[in-house]
Amino acid sequence: MLKIGLQLYTLREELEGDFEGTLRKVAELGYRGVEFYDYFGRPPEEVKALLDELGLTVIGAHRPYEVLLNDTEQELEYNLKIGNRNLIVPYMAEEKRDWKEVAANLRIIGEKCKAAGAVLYYHNHDFELTEQVEGRPAFDYLFGQVPAELLQVEMDTCWVYYGGYDPVDYINRYSGRLPIIHLKDLKKREDGSPETVVLGEGEVLLEAILEAAVQAGTEWAVVEQDYCSRPALESIADSMKWVQAYAKQGGKIHV
Repeated sequence: MLKIGLQLYTLREELEGDFEGTLRKVAELGYRGVEFYDYFGRPPEEVKALLDELGLTVIGAHRPYEVLLNDTEQELEYNLKIGNRNLIVPYMAEEKRDWKEVAANLRIIGEKCKAAGAVLYYHNHDFELTEQVEGRPAFDYLFGQVPAELLQVEMDTCWVYYGGYDPVDYINRYSGRLPIIHLKDLKKREDGSPETVVLGEGEVLLEAILEAAVQAGTEWAVVEQDYCSRPALESIADSMKWVQAYAKQGGKIHV
């Protein structure tokens, strides 16, 4: 069964104001794991103790590409201390999108992670689907160039959809290499731009994505809402209500 986690970027303002209290609320809402993107200056021992107290699993950490490339050992040391083995490249700035160079660097980072007993992931947005390399999407190019033993997939299914592709098809394509997906919903504004919304309030076919993820052997579905039109804690609470309702209808999610 899939486990449900939360990407903490959704609560960035709340964490800045009350790191401990916000994590407590995440646990109280029923999320079983969290993905970090920042540690807000906390030492790893403090973070680990709080996670253990709350029964929260560290699913992974989104860390800047340049940090993972240039400070790999430091990132590994911190994350292994908090119980995290999964380092995730979260976003590729436009000026860095020389995809052949990126692939070579991901291989280097992946080797260092593997040697330390950790795993490197790449998290997509829509541009990896819309930008082409050698006649195929940059998404497929990267994962074709770097072997699975050095790079795993964290698929943001919503951005695959917004990029013009079928998330279910992409989940099936990367079955067995996809321990983590991001579960996100959106609706398109009149100008075509995306607005991220609470699960179930948009146009993404979430049920089909979750069913495919189960078949693909995915372990975690991580809820993320990039921007919230109402208070972020209220938004993640409502997204969890959708997850719980889906589970009651027979969805293979552990809640």
